Amino acid sequence: MEHLQYLILLGACLIVTLPLELALRARVYRQWRRLLLTIVPVALLFSVFDYASISWGWWHYSQRFTTGIDLFGRLPIEEVAFFLVIPTCGLLTYGAVRGSTEAVKAWGDWLRERRSSLEER
Repeated sequence: MEHLQYLILLGACLIVTLPLELALRARVYRQWRRLLLTIVPVALLFSVFDYASISWGWWHYSQRFTTGIDLFGRLPIEEVAFFLVIPTCGLLTYGAVRGSTEAVKAWGDWLRERRSSLEER
């Protein structure tokens, strides 16, 4: 089971942040094209950097905590998943905070309008 720890952690990150999309309307998954256009180029760049770093012996990944499935013979699939999952979770968090802030502002605006209409009477 140790060899799945990295993937389990990434899955847990997605599960924990999913309510942000559903309950707080982060609107990240609804805009999937925008999400892909944002994350994929950066994930590719970091994946190339990781591949080069592994090839040059700068670092390595523990076979104990990875599945052993490598892309291009060197890059653990978990590392590529990391570059996709963690930014997605970050965008979900940002979207939820932004959405919550906008909802609070809209509610405050409604209350002010309501109060001023009551004062005019």
